[in-house]
Amino acid sequence: MAELPQMMRAFGVTFLSMFRKVTTEQYPEEKVPTQERFHGKHQLNRHPDGLEKCVGCELCAWACPADAIYVEGASNEEGGRFSPGERYGRVYQINYLRCIGCGLCIEACPTRALTMTNEYELADNSRTKLIYEKEDLLAPIQPGMVQPPHSMIDDFVAQDYYDGKVKGASAEQFAEVELIKQKNQGM
Repeated sequence: MAELPQMMRAFGVTFLSMFRKVTTEQYPEEKVPTQERFHGKHQLNRHPDGLEKCVGCELCAWACPADAIYVEGASNEEGGRFSPGERYGRVYQINYLRCIGCGLCIEACPTRALTMTNEYELADNSRTKLIYEKEDLLAPIQPGMVQPPHSMIDDFVAQDYYDGKVKGASAEQFAEVELIKQKNQGM
């Protein structure tokens, strides 16, 4: 008998909610914008001339509590650089089957190479498609950038890149990439 007032209160809540306006989201036809600091898909960023910001230090992989990131660094070669530092991330994988979206990898990155976008549609019908490779994560080449590998801008050192002094690719970098393309087509 003591349970009767609690049951009446519970039924009262149910009864009152029957007359409230229903909130229905029309997803995927109408996509609601995400909040400003939403943690979505990761992105590997580039410097303004196209070189990658990732230096292959593997700190993001060490910081990941879910063990979702795999990085394999390699040394840069003069004239064929992928990043301004001594090393670059040759292999970079994020397993979204494991990723919990915590953002600890972003905090650990010393060069701000890794950020998270607002892209949240990561579902797929294949488990292998949810392991993103470096090519899937790299930011696209923008106008004024050159696809690596190429050398750094003349008279600049790696610190100039990290200080934000590089504003875009130089004419020499564009010419170098064209020369490499012509050499590869001739083979």
